Amino acid sequence: MTSLIITLPTASADATVLYDYVLTADGSAVTGYASVPLALLPLPAERQTEVVVMLPMPALSWHQVQLPRGSLLRGLMAERGASRLRAILDGLLEERLLDDPAQLHLALQPQPVVEAPVWVVACDRAWLAAHLQALAEAGFASSRIVPEFTPEALAQTVCVTGDEQQPMLVGGNLLLCPLTAASVAWLGELAGTGDLPEVVAEPAVAALAESLFKRPVTLQQRPQRLLRAVQTSWDLAQFELVNASRDRVWAQVMQLGQSLLRAPQWRAARLALVVLLLVNLVGLNAWALREQAALQAKRQAVRAVLTGTFPKIPVVVDAPLQMAREVAALQRASGAASATDMEAMLAALGAQLPVTQTLTAIDYGSQELRAKAPAVAPEAQARVALALKQQGLTAAWDGVQWVIKPGPTP
Repeated sequence: MTSLIITLPTASADATVLYDYVLTADGSAVTGYASVPLALLPLPAERQTEVVVMLPMPALSWHQVQLPRGSLLRGLMAERGASRLRAILDGLLEERLLDDPAQLHLALQPQPVVEAPVWVVACDRAWLAAHLQALAEAGFASSRIVPEFTPEALAQTVCVTGDEQQPMLVGGNLLLCPLTAASVAWLGELAGTGDLPEVVAEPAVAALAESLFKRPVTLQQRPQRLLRAVQTSWDLAQFELVNASRDRVWAQVMQLGQSLLRAPQWRAARLALVVLLLVNLVGLNAWALREQAALQAKRQAVRAVLTGTFPKIPVVVDAPLQMAREVAALQRASGAASATDMEAMLAALGAQLPVTQTLTAIDYGSQELRAKAPAVAPEAQARVALALKQQGLTAAWDGVQWVIKPGPTP
């Protein structure tokens, strides 16, 4: 994935301030680097480009604290405990910070634990928020916020940056100071009798660093150093920036969607998707037409049976219902018994009632049988109703009697 690394200036956000940017297509090779105003930052053609915001070392202060037990909540409780953790950090750092903690943005190291001291990085909240807003309004929604240096990167390395007029030294204690003979001597005292760590210097200050350290230094171009700095698990979008981070992720999803809809490289995929949708639409319509034709043929067959058996029916509205009525009429005319007669209903009910239950009154009319009987248990009611339903009858107990009438054909 293409990545755009934007280093924030220490000055306030305005139209004239310069932003350093590094552009890479694969995360290892630099394809673009410059220091330009916000309006001239490159807008990559690929909308899925990852935008990483880097905070410069002079804008940060680093502190190590020991967190109390229970201050780090995991899983679903992490977000709920964020405000409590922030209050704990404010209390731990209150005596170390020059500014009011409420005016600072704080962030913890990745995967912090309470069993060991953890690193906390602080920066001016208003300064950071102003730059993030300016970048977002210009179309650069950041996916991560990383520091220029981390404790892991400086564990075995001393970095010399800047130019000949203002060379700077960054040591393993995460302190930034001018590169002078005194600062080199002080660094040697911190190292004690052990060897000094590797010295990495930018080309503009490499000769000065070699003369002061009295040893060869490793050259590293500034773009390459910034590129390596983002290859870390650090993300400073914490606490009050958590929701902003979600908004940035959503913005990236929207940008990816726009790329899929408009980018030239996705044209073939879009055409294939349209063809697939059309094929499925045509297939579904053909299947629906075939099923509809089969259903219509079955209806016509039922109508043909009705009109062939009972030619006197002039109009067919509901063939099964009309046929049932005509058959019942024939049975009544011929004197043959049917399932809706009183005798048939009584026989069906008597076959299901317990032998201890005796009917006390019977009333029959309009194909509905009412048979009074002593109360029965709910389990027996359900069993009788289910058994009669399987015979095409509907049985219900209304509290004092059974009500039996024709039901749907099982």
